[in-house]
Amino acid sequence: MTSEFSYSTTFTLDKSYFTECFEQSVVVQSFWQAYFKAIFFSVFGGLLVLFTPINPYVAWFLFAIGIVEALGVYYRKPWWVARQMLGKASKSEVTLTIDGKGINSHSFYIDDTFLWQDIETMSATNKGWLFQHKNGKNYISSSFLNEDTQQFLQQKTLDTTSTST
Repeated sequence: MTSEFSYSTTFTLDKSYFTECFEQSVVVQSFWQAYFKAIFFSVFGGLLVLFTPINPYVAWFLFAIGIVEALGVYYRKPWWVARQMLGKASKSEVTLTIDGKGINSHSFYIDDTFLWQDIETMSATNKGWLFQHKNGKNYISSSFLNEDTQQFLQQKTLDTTSTST
């Protein structure tokens, strides 16, 4: 494929897109990694309540922090999706352009361009593409991309991998 490649499409930032984005980009942790802080605060607070003469408000506060942390881990996905849905960009239409220069996403609220040389890593997920750059991560769903664009991104992934090693 040459640098003359160009593909453009539009899609809406809706709940299903945000859910897919979270599922494909989150780093999966084991139970113990995810709940370590919650267990620590709950046990520490419980031990303070039972075995020390410290002010019980402080001990119960630490115990409650552990419970809130556990709820935060358990409801991490719905909480993240809800925050995205409350954002001003929610339900807006995005125009995505992929060409030889890079990736551009444009909507009423944002106009981002990521040049190929600025993208540090690219990886295919089960349902899309994950791009890592100096400002963070971005996700593009494959459901918006045609076969030629998928092949173009696959070639760019190989190019990025070969230049970084």
